[in-house]
Amino acid sequence: MDIITRPTVLEVNLDNFKYNIEQIKKFLNRDTKIMPVIKANGYGTYINTRLDIINDFDIVAVAIVDEGADLRKIGYKKDIFILNPPSTTEIEKIETNNLIIGICSNEFLEEVKNRNVKIRVHVEIETGMGRTGVELKKLDEFIKKIKENPNIKVEGVYTHLSSADEDFEYTKEQLEKFDKAVEKVKKEFNIKYIHCLASNGIINFSKSQYNLVRPGIIMYGYESGKGIKEKIDLKPTCKLKSKIVFIKEVEKGISISYGRRFITKRKSKIATVPIGYADGLRRVLSNVGEVIINNKKMPIIGSICMDSFMLDVTDLENVKIGDDVYIWDNENITLEEVANRCDTINYEILSTILPRVPRKFIN
Repeated sequence: MDIITRPTVLEVNLDNFKYNIEQIKKFLNRDTKIMPVIKANGYGTYINTRLDIINDFDIVAVAIVDEGADLRKIGYKKDIFILNPPSTTEIEKIETNNLIIGICSNEFLEEVKNRNVKIRVHVEIETGMGRTGVELKKLDEFIKKIKENPNIKVEGVYTHLSSADEDFEYTKEQLEKFDKAVEKVKKEFNIKYIHCLASNGIINFSKSQYNLVRPGIIMYGYESGKGIKEKIDLKPTCKLKSKIVFIKEVEKGISISYGRRFITKRKSKIATVPIGYADGLRRVLSNVGEVIINNKKMPIIGSICMDSFMLDVTDLENVKIGDDVYIWDNENITLEEVANRCDTINYEILSTILPRVPRKFIN
């Protein structure tokens, strides 16, 4: 592994990840398995690259075929499930890498039949997500088409819940539809896995866990919806940090960064930090965001640049080059607070820290 020399890193605490898995297990029956969702590079954590972690699970979930193929390249030999229905152009890669796919398309079924390849699948049911899946009224016809193709092996059935964090009545309606679909599928196939609960569903609808669940962001220690942390004890896994690389003193009336959107109102001490929007630090935080230095909040000033940003550290005593700068430290500033300031969700902030930011795994 390359030695990390860049001062900007995303620290990933593996012990906290393991702790969160144990907390999730408290909501599960003894026979229910966990299929960790490690798509999008483990929500930006790169835990998906750690075989010592993911080998603890019999099956993992990713979003796209290429993510599954990448797991095979690093040596993961157990089952890999592709959550999103793939394209017909990916059939060869699916077969070559022995991937399990979600399926709901007649066209995909036909292409598999025409190519005479063997593929394992989970049937996706549309219960109200409004995205992909087979509608209940069309399920009998879809099952018939599957049975006409001996190269398709059905190993599971699943659905996605759209609002398990806030609309419980709607979620109950989804679960009722899924129950009916499961009965239909079970009559025709020997099903290994049945799954419908992701992070919010695990916490709020654990009675509908069937025999497999798909935790996502709660594994990484962050809330999947409002109030989730009141129901499960989670430890955040990630801290985004950098260091001060330059400090200068300027007079009143000096402009800082592109567009001259900040003008000093006094003699000031300005620090430069080497992380910018090309690393995933949102430009919307320009002139409004804050960071942590020596356990104190310091304001971001001026426009965030592609590779750096500036801070007003005039009021910070003994500040020096090399001091740690936390974009979020999970204590003074949380990931959720950063997301709120950016008018988005914690999922987006975490998963869009770009690859050029090294991941530093700690215990």
